[in-house]
Amino acid sequence: MPPAVLITGAGKRIGAVLARRFGLAGWHVVIHVGHSPDAAHELAAQLPSAEVVQCDLLDGDAALAMLAQLADRLDDWRMLINCAAVFTPDTAQAIDPAVFAEAITVNAETPARMAQAFLARARAHGGKRVIQFLDQKIANPNPDFFSYTMAKHAFASTVRMLAMAEGDPAARIYGLAPGAMLPSFDQRSEEHEISGRMNLLHRLTDPQELADAALFLAEGWLASGETLFVDSGQHLLAQPRDVLYLARQ
Repeated sequence: MPPAVLITGAGKRIGAVLARRFGLAGWHVVIHVGHSPDAAHELAAQLPSAEVVQCDLLDGDAALAMLAQLADRLDDWRMLINCAAVFTPDTAQAIDPAVFAEAITVNAETPARMAQAFLARARAHGGKRVIQFLDQKIANPNPDFFSYTMAKHAFASTVRMLAMAEGDPAARIYGLAPGAMLPSFDQRSEEHEISGRMNLLHRLTDPQELADAALFLAEGWLASGETLFVDSGQHLLAQPRDVLYLARQ
């Protein structure tokens, strides 16, 4: 079997783009989905080597059980990409406790626990690697999507800490921070045409660029603990609101 990668949230959107890129590059792709696995199975059928696993990341113990099962049967599991996330609005004026509880669990706690378990349990021919999907908001925050942004900042801190704590010198832990790439939340396509260009280069960033960056982190060499921004320079701006709302203004 080729080297394996587990990509969470890979049944749709950015996760599916990553799954296709890794599959066509010769990897065995484990496509994680939380709900509605039909699209994930359709995607798996199109790739040379792939399978689908299902687990709700709100249940961290279930996620660790899923990871343990994979670790027991995958002989060369080299890569974990924690891509899945929830993106629900609340504000700096009024945090929504339910929104925060879901965001901190799905976007930070469960993937951090999965990274720890993967590094401890997976068998790989060579060093193991983890990519934590972040957001350009970690460098360019605004008050919108308050709980989501808090959770992403917490998750970003795991990259350096896990890299510092990892005892295997061949292991690598990375962050990958995208900007606006696809229509988000309730955004219309014409709004995305505007918001997606709100970056230093005034261009739409192709999700394939993010997939290429992820493959580089999987197969190339960068110091552990580093974070790449793939956002056409959006994180270098100071945007007072989420671009979703800036486009509507």
